[in-house]
Amino acid sequence: MKSADETAIAILGWLASEPDLLGRFLALTGTDLSSLRHAARDPGFLAGVVDFLMGHEPTLLAFCEATGTLPQDVVYAHAVLSGPDNPGDF
Repeated sequence: MKSADETAIAILGWLASEPDLLGRFLALTGTDLSSLRHAARDPGFLAGVVDFLMGHEPTLLAFCEATGTLPQDVVYAHAVLSGPDNPGDF
């Protein structure tokens, strides 16, 4: 099983290959491409990345299929990153 951070980074990488989803994610978070790399170092931002995916089951399943990630790994990452010390919801 990947760590929660590794899963969130994998999601971000996958989003980068999906222009429509990436555009929607950036619009929802108020982040732009130039600050994405810096934002990815923030646990709260990573929680938001996972939350974005968890908010739409078809997108979650598409990510899992494309990357070979188990859905329960994404659920685990969401639980870890969105815990009481990491409020990352957007």
